[in-house]
Amino acid sequence: MMRTYTILRPLARVATVLLVALACVPAQAERIKELASVQGVRQNQLIGYGLVVGLDGSGDQTTQAPFTAQSVQSMLSQLGIQLPPGVTPQLRNSAAVMVTTQLPAYAQPGQQIDVTVSSLGNAKSLRGGTLLLTPLRGADGQIYAMAQGNLVVGGAGAAAGGSKVQINHLSAGRVPGGATVERSVPNPALNGDAIRLELTRTDFSLVRQVAEAINRQMPAAAGTPVTAQALDARVIRVQLPIDPAARVAFMADLENIEVSPAQPVPKVIVNARTGSVVMNQTVALQPSAVAHGNLSVTISSTPVISQPGPFSQGTTQVAEKTDIQIKQDGGAIMQLQASAKLADVVKALNALGATAQDLIAILQALKASGSLKADLEII
Repeated sequence: MMRTYTILRPLARVATVLLVALACVPAQAERIKELASVQGVRQNQLIGYGLVVGLDGSGDQTTQAPFTAQSVQSMLSQLGIQLPPGVTPQLRNSAAVMVTTQLPAYAQPGQQIDVTVSSLGNAKSLRGGTLLLTPLRGADGQIYAMAQGNLVVGGAGAAAGGSKVQINHLSAGRVPGGATVERSVPNPALNGDAIRLELTRTDFSLVRQVAEAINRQMPAAAGTPVTAQALDARVIRVQLPIDPAARVAFMADLENIEVSPAQPVPKVIVNARTGSVVMNQTVALQPSAVAHGNLSVTISSTPVISQPGPFSQGTTQVAEKTDIQIKQDGGAIMQLQASAKLADVVKALNALGATAQDLIAILQALKASGSLKADLEII
């Protein structure tokens, strides 16, 4: 029996190359609400521990997840049911879960929000389960919402006779509108005399453009001049109208101001684990010459059996015959022309015929030689 092992450089698996080709067109205007957020207007994370019941024998095994049985006993005691001492129920239809959600800014009591339910123990599936009443707490330990409802699990699976088939994930699901807000979070963002806009990225040019657009397009609000002042490369201080009743309309007009941002910094993002390569539209390439080759090592192992002679009192011996072959493909030198458009850069790199992992090495070499005019970021 021959066993063959093949080692390819740099990786033996097939990787995916993602080159996002964007046409080099002038930057389109974007609204301020797409470029920045208001400081203090944010979501708050909520978390809770709960139980899911109604599972079809796919719940936690109490011997390996004893906290599930403890939770059920505690819940039953609150409902007036006391189990005999020393009795541990087998709860194959129940599972301990963690419930998480995001409390939106300005959420009010009675508002419904979606929740995510994730298995905490060793439940095989949460499909068909029902989440029991679960308090959701914030970082301060206070209860801000209550969750309950039927789970929606996007996966499916079946097992019998030692065989198992599963589609997607079965240990997590969602309850649409499953939580009701019980307490609002005070938000004083509009109570002062000014707000602070935080850009989504650090850019001195962009922060100046946004401040100038606000001062130009909103010269007067409630009879007072609007003053937008850039504090640093990310934060802009904007004066609010004196009349509190006019501040909501002021913010609505402010968010819809259009700004034409400058071209972004040329950047190439490389994911070395998946072999993905993403470039933005400002990447440029200087004239260069690239030689690309490939190296493969093939190891073949064949078992060899040695039988002793008749009446020799010997034993059968098993050995292996190994054959190692090294193959190196020649790499012709190819000239890459200067390219200022992303489409031309992609075309030049495709002409090399390199795999995803080889392309990562080529991009690193082009960056080191100064031919690639972009920031190379490896994640």
